[in-house]
Amino acid sequence: MSGHETPAPSRERVLAAMDKPIPPRIKQAFLAMFIAGFAVFAYGVIRGNGRAWQAFHVNWLFFTTIASAGVMFVATQRITTARWSRSIIRIMEGYVAFLPFAFVCLMLMIFAGNQYVYSWWELPGTGELAHEKNLYFGHAFFWGRSIGVMGLLVILQVWYVWTSVRLDVGVSPEGGASWAAGIRAAMRRGFREERRELHSTHSLQGKLAVFMALLFGFGWCVLAWDQSMSLDYHFFSTMYGWLEFMGGWLVSARIFSGLVRWFNQHLGAPDLITTKQYHDIGRLCFAFTAFWGYLSFSQYLVIWYGNMPEETHFFTLRLTGAWKPITLAAVVLTFVLPFFGLLSVKAKTWAPTMMFFAACSFVGLWLVRYTEVYPSIYGPSDAGAAPLGKWELALFVGFLGAFGWFYAQFMDGFPKMRVFLMTSPYRDEVQVPCDPVTMEPLPAHE
Repeated sequence: MSGHETPAPSRERVLAAMDKPIPPRIKQAFLAMFIAGFAVFAYGVIRGNGRAWQAFHVNWLFFTTIASAGVMFVATQRITTARWSRSIIRIMEGYVAFLPFAFVCLMLMIFAGNQYVYSWWELPGTGELAHEKNLYFGHAFFWGRSIGVMGLLVILQVWYVWTSVRLDVGVSPEGGASWAAGIRAAMRRGFREERRELHSTHSLQGKLAVFMALLFGFGWCVLAWDQSMSLDYHFFSTMYGWLEFMGGWLVSARIFSGLVRWFNQHLGAPDLITTKQYHDIGRLCFAFTAFWGYLSFSQYLVIWYGNMPEETHFFTLRLTGAWKPITLAAVVLTFVLPFFGLLSVKAKTWAPTMMFFAACSFVGLWLVRYTEVYPSIYGPSDAGAAPLGKWELALFVGFLGAFGWFYAQFMDGFPKMRVFLMTSPYRDEVQVPCDPVTMEPLPAHE
């Protein structure tokens, strides 16, 4: 993909396309959803309702993995020096706007909702846990690693996107939402001539992207253990962390496929965003679907033939009683339908089919997150329906509204495309990097 020939439009054309803000009614709708959902959550908290916290936790996992994985995908474009995505990758960079809010939500769960969210919270020090787990679940250690890992990841991902946006702000006339005027002014300070800025930023991003990849892989394994797997504190799986962040990776690409089409129509930019790019994103979605299915089946298969009770009970619970139809629906929606539905080129490029399968993956992954959390908290549910109702719906609406509102604010505050890398006469020099100080070509590997 990185070898694609991309359009080389004039800077004036790109700036004109970006000059259209997101319609106010969309931002107002997201804000209304945000306020309404979190008002219901506040009501539940005041009433001491544990379901409100548990629904909060499920939706935090769902949206935070998507946002973080989206920024990690952006960093892979730097690692591979991709050119195919230059006109569209800012659309995914906008996911970063949700991450500071997600960090605040994590703090809220850890310090205010811990007794409702973490089923093991009262067990350390009681003698009920094995010595190693007693140490691992110690509150101070738990706070330290959760806040430390998430905090470092948010800082690194925000920093990376800052470096990307700064290039475009530096070569664009002042404009955008007023709330970001101070940030844009800070980005312009010390901005040098284009060629030097290109190579210095490219060099810095190369380092940040590699560190981010390492921290993302390790950090989301730790967060998956602590925020999801630990809710069933007798279960463990070495593949659990991979499944957690790859689910977010998959759905971040699905959302990306829809947003790219919407922005193409909204900005009137068919010359800048092409069908080739739709196909590329579709192929990525298909590949991530296959990889998610591979990881899921691999985890299940190893546990099945190992047949150890401390592992098998996890799937036995989710494949019995009221949890079974939800678990099966999650598998069908996240893997079966998208995998077979996206085999053809037409399905990847035609908007109705792509949006249908994107919706399948979106709903399917939410059900995956639900089945990760709720069965571990509520146990067997043979006698009645699974706890799935107003609390889960209200918090989903609230988090969707928060994600959409923060995203829209970001996209209206900063350039909607990578103006610099689309239009600079030096844009393809990154294929042969230069030292940002001497401007002399570097060896083949930086």
